[in-house]
Amino acid sequence: MKLASLSIAALLASSAATVAQAQDVPAPAPIPTPDQDTPLSVDVSNTAAKDLVIAIPAMPTSQTVDTPAGPTDQLGTKLAQVVEDDLRNTGLFKTRGPSASRGIAYSEVAAPNYGSWNGNQAIIQGYVRANGNGSLTVGCYLYDVLLQSELVRQGFVVSPGDWRRAAHKCADAVYSKLTGEGPYFDSQVVYVAETGPKNKRRKQLAIMDQDGANHRFLTNGQSIVLTPRMSPKQNAIVYMSYTQRKPAIYVYDMASRQNRLLVSNVSLSFAPRFSPDGRNILFSMAQAGNTDVYRVATAGGEPQRLTSSPGIDTGGSYSPDGSKIVFESDRGGTQQLYVMNADGSNQHRISFGGGRYATPVWSPRGDLIAFTRTGGGAFRIGVMNPSGGGEKLLTNSWGDEAPSWSPNGRVLMFFRSAQGSGRPDLWSVDLTGTNARRIPTPLDGSDPSWGPIRP
Repeated sequence: MKLASLSIAALLASSAATVAQAQDVPAPAPIPTPDQDTPLSVDVSNTAAKDLVIAIPAMPTSQTVDTPAGPTDQLGTKLAQVVEDDLRNTGLFKTRGPSASRGIAYSEVAAPNYGSWNGNQAIIQGYVRANGNGSLTVGCYLYDVLLQSELVRQGFVVSPGDWRRAAHKCADAVYSKLTGEGPYFDSQVVYVAETGPKNKRRKQLAIMDQDGANHRFLTNGQSIVLTPRMSPKQNAIVYMSYTQRKPAIYVYDMASRQNRLLVSNVSLSFAPRFSPDGRNILFSMAQAGNTDVYRVATAGGEPQRLTSSPGIDTGGSYSPDGSKIVFESDRGGTQQLYVMNADGSNQHRISFGGGRYATPVWSPRGDLIAFTRTGGGAFRIGVMNPSGGGEKLLTNSWGDEAPSWSPNGRVLMFFRSAQGSGRPDLWSVDLTGTNARRIPTPLDGSDPSWGPIRP
């Protein structure tokens, strides 16, 4: 479902207004404040203690109305809490959410009382209103307290069931304004939900919002599933499954909730991943004792072989423009990372550090490749540039594997297993390596795939 973006000024002026379609909100003229400091901003590469304080009071309502998601006055508090959680979890801000901020009146949303917010650098104010057609309108403002100026104004019309998406969109707008980075909060993650004893795990596909909310299972767990990957258009998931104990690659259609067999009748096939345009799928297949990277049309057909060296080639991931592929291979004696053109030409090694390298994935910005590095019995998450330089390890735990990029290329999600436990959990870490946190899931979780920003 698409969220409609509306003019908040017009919406506040008339509670009965309805809007037929989304439109961009023009930026209001800033209030002149000569001889003041520069506008607020945050350096995402700064690993020092966060020092930008943002107050996020509960979002008032023009009139309390019962909705399928709850009364609008209670939704206002929940909306503000989700915005606070999103921004706090970045590790970049000191947030004061609805429980730590004074309440504001509906009339105050577009006319903040700056003097009452001393000690805060910024305020996020908003509102929630029930519309006559059953939808909700959610408004979002960001204000600079020192400059007494409006930095962001956005509005969204959503169904009551999508109220969290409006909160994520609000947080995205604030984050992008203050950091200069792209948004990532209004996105979803597909992963493998696991349960059961270590030697007999039940594994099924699951999907959730990036913060762990709105969780649901996509398969029933009767067949083992591995390495799910979301399509660029978010309309399908490709994954490996052992149905009747035979490895095969399936495509799950999000609209119909049906599975379609893509590749079968091979001794082993694994690690599927979509091309940036969604038309092709990379995967690895073992034939006659040799494992290579193949490409097959998403609609199906005859796979095209892209590598042919002796050994095991697997883990293909396209560059954002679709021109190159990074993959892993043990052709040189140890598991290392290689890059080739999309047609399989110009294959060359890029990893030369100690240990072994696996699960490479290209950043959506194209500037980095994330990977799992193994050495000394430990698995760690790292990044390097596409030519192999600038390698940096971001985690220092025992069992961190399978990174997946956020839509803006600033955060990685992966799974972590405690030594000897056989029980993985989902975690995220930013590119500074200083903000690692566990992602809540109802069961154990592995093999995350972070999807694009939702439309």
